[in-house]
Amino acid sequence: MRSWCLCQICTCGRHRCPHGTTRIYENSGMSCPTTEYLEKYPTYGNVPPPQSLKPKEEFRACRSKMEGITTFKSDYRPYEIVKQPRHVPEEYKAKQGKIDLGTTYKRDFNSYKVQPVAIVRPLERQQVKKGKLDTVPTYKDDYRAWDIQKSELCKPEQVYNPPTVKFGNSTTFQDDYVPQEVKPRQSFKPSPAVTRPAAPFNDATSHRLDYVPYQLELKSARPKEVYKPSDQPFEDLTTHRYDFQGLVGETSKICRPAPPRVAPNAQFEGSTEFRESFQPWEIPPPEIKKVQEYVPPAGTMQFDSTSHLDYVPHPAKRVVPIRPVSHRRNNGFPFQGKSTMKEDFPAWESCRPGLIRQQQQIPNPSGKFDGLSTFRSHYVPHELIPTESCKPSNVAFKTSIPFDDVTMYSTEYAPKQRELCPASYPSPPGYIFENTNSRGHRFFRKITPTVKAF
Repeated sequence: MRSWCLCQICTCGRHRCPHGTTRIYENSGMSCPTTEYLEKYPTYGNVPPPQSLKPKEEFRACRSKMEGITTFKSDYRPYEIVKQPRHVPEEYKAKQGKIDLGTTYKRDFNSYKVQPVAIVRPLERQQVKKGKLDTVPTYKDDYRAWDIQKSELCKPEQVYNPPTVKFGNSTTFQDDYVPQEVKPRQSFKPSPAVTRPAAPFNDATSHRLDYVPYQLELKSARPKEVYKPSDQPFEDLTTHRYDFQGLVGETSKICRPAPPRVAPNAQFEGSTEFRESFQPWEIPPPEIKKVQEYVPPAGTMQFDSTSHLDYVPHPAKRVVPIRPVSHRRNNGFPFQGKSTMKEDFPAWESCRPGLIRQQQQIPNPSGKFDGLSTFRSHYVPHELIPTESCKPSNVAFKTSIPFDDVTMYSTEYAPKQRELCPASYPSPPGYIFENTNSRGHRFFRKITPTVKAF
């Protein structure tokens, strides 16, 4: 008898066996394993999800019976297939005797005794004993230093004697240049003052001389037309509203069945596995580690280091920098900072010329400012009359004809009884539990009805 898995019995697609990666039911020896959670918290009925009432988009083919005969079935004739004989290889048999492992290399090659090569090392040099060397090199012997005297300068000494008499010769600049008093330049800008002529202004133009004035006719004042609204009502119906007028009717009723509400009658005890297993306990405060008091070591501290003990100070002199001999003469005469330029052109006081400002011709206004502009003085306020909106009111057009709410769905739909998935029950109806494999799959066997013999 074939056994069915719970995955194959399920019709709604929501019930699946646990596909675990470990074999937890292999050595358990239980036909129907349960857990502590399943024992304490029983299920309160499995409610499947509501099925969609939307009709399936299926192709309605011909309802007649299909013959099932194709051109391939009618033309093809089956032939007997003979299995080809398979070639069986012969069994390997090892040859008897010994293998001759001799080669031409072993036969022609003569071995020689090889001795290790001696290492060629340089001769050991004898260490020279340390001592003072009293020899004279060839450089000191061939090139001996002799005393060189410094040659005296043949240049005569020039002793400068400053003159006591004033220098009387004049330069070309002093002869040609005559100092003059500096005056500010006169401005060539024309004065902004307007000179009024004594003769009267000639305002005769070609337009005034050639133009002949004509007397214009008086224009008749056209009376302003008063707006008169029309007596007939405004037709605000468009072609769309005129052709498609709404029909008054009742709202369409929903043909969908009411979803069942699941309300468990049993009251939840309020205890879970987590609350029972993990009870709260008091946590002691953390212990504070006491810091040990510092105790200084007994005795005196030696500040001598290896550098202080091993170092021997040596008297050293400062190195004199090697600089070239300076040939600068240091005379004790004072510097005379006089020149002909300073004597002939003494500095005199100069004043900056003041700004030349134009006198104000327009007097400042006196009195309080009115603050009135031409717009404020000439503007006449008028009362605003709001324009009436010609937009039609957004109200649905009602008629006395009842609304026809008959649709193809409401006429052709036939409510069917909802089928429950057999896998939603603890034990599927019509099946008997057999066993659970090592992967967690539950297998059931169909109950075959017994037929009584007559």
